[in-house]
Amino acid sequence: MSATTIGALVGGVIDSMGGDDDGNWDGAIKGAIVANVLKVAIPVAITYAVGWAVLRGAAELKDQVFGEVK
Repeated sequence: MSATTIGALVGGVIDSMGGDDDGNWDGAIKGAIVANVLKVAIPVAITYAVGWAVLRGAAELKDQVFGEVK
């Protein structure tokens, strides 16, 4: 199953737990939208974190090799 389908299913289930009697479709739509946003946001956040860690490690390595510049 794709992330969009799982997001729609989870959103529909969460919406049905709220007790609204207007149907589960609005929760399913919101769940699908959230799943699609997370499919983009999570890889961007991970890429940023890895890049930051590499730059931080390179700066520490430079300081160890050449000494700390004040």
